[in-house]
Amino acid sequence: MSSNSFGKLFTVTTFGESHGPAIGCVIDGCPPGLPLDEQEFRHDLDRRATGKSRHTSQRREADEVEILSGVYEGRTTGTPIALLIRNTDQRSKDYGDIAQTFRPGHADYSYWQKYGIRDPRGGGRSSARETTMRVAAAVIAKKWLAERHGVRVRGHLAQLGELLPQAFDWEAVEQNPFFWPDAAQVPALEKYMDALRKSGDSVGARVSVVAEGVPPGWGEPIYGKLDGDLAAALMSINAVKGVEIGDGFAAVGQRGSQHRDEMRPDGFASNHAGGILGGISTGQPVIASIALKPTSSILIPGHSVNLAGEPVEVVTKGRHDPCVGIRATPIAEAMMALVLMDHALRHRAQCGDVGEVAPRLS
Repeated sequence: MSSNSFGKLFTVTTFGESHGPAIGCVIDGCPPGLPLDEQEFRHDLDRRATGKSRHTSQRREADEVEILSGVYEGRTTGTPIALLIRNTDQRSKDYGDIAQTFRPGHADYSYWQKYGIRDPRGGGRSSARETTMRVAAAVIAKKWLAERHGVRVRGHLAQLGELLPQAFDWEAVEQNPFFWPDAAQVPALEKYMDALRKSGDSVGARVSVVAEGVPPGWGEPIYGKLDGDLAAALMSINAVKGVEIGDGFAAVGQRGSQHRDEMRPDGFASNHAGGILGGISTGQPVIASIALKPTSSILIPGHSVNLAGEPVEVVTKGRHDPCVGIRATPIAEAMMALVLMDHALRHRAQCGDVGEVAPRLS
């Protein structure tokens, strides 16, 4: 397989390009009997969508999900679930000028070297448009995890350029277009993004995602480590250049006496490990963060070459995000949920008979 599928027991295969007629996915391994209808996808797809504020790309897609298979009379059947979303707001002409050139910082050059052909319209397969289907698939994973295990997956924007939250409130996250946990800072973020957009430049971001209620024991000890699979899943998101589990790189400056999560009868004293030890969940919240690079599609001219190897100047037109991290929170949540559901099913398959083991800390 050409690596368009993800997961072992709960497997998601996506297909489609940014400016093709449609995008879609096939979800194999979903347990039967889960209630599911097309309207349940609306909330998370709206959270991921472009065109919802002036701070993201102004492409406006309907993102209406069609369930083609795997659901009968409102319940999953255990057979493959096929989801389709038709593209309704393509502007392929925006990319006519760059069909013969390589945009610096994009996958144009690497795709050309691998396949000898590329779809220049909106980045084709490498577009963030592909992540729409990950979010759709994760709607199923989130629902199953919540109903079967009480797991809740949620994320937030943890850094925008050089800006950091000065306070934290989960309730504030869903009340602004940035998924920012400090409501008082939102006007400053809007001013920051307005100035950035006018300059024609872009900026990077950090997104953190937390899964609460994860039971201990999920994950494999060596090649299927929960944190290893999480890292791979999160790194597969477009524009992600770094992944941290728990304290991540901050552990470099810590002492062992500080970093180790001491245990007491009433639970763990800290969670520097991000809820995973030896590749297996501890029962604490599973915490991961991603670093997203600045968008490479900007109005500031940049040097590159064309297909003949000749020097050219590139100015990327079209509708682009000045910071892709602003709408990456639902995507990071999606990848966390997909990994957790896959590992929940894998744990049930091998160790379902083990049951509850005492003591259980949290």
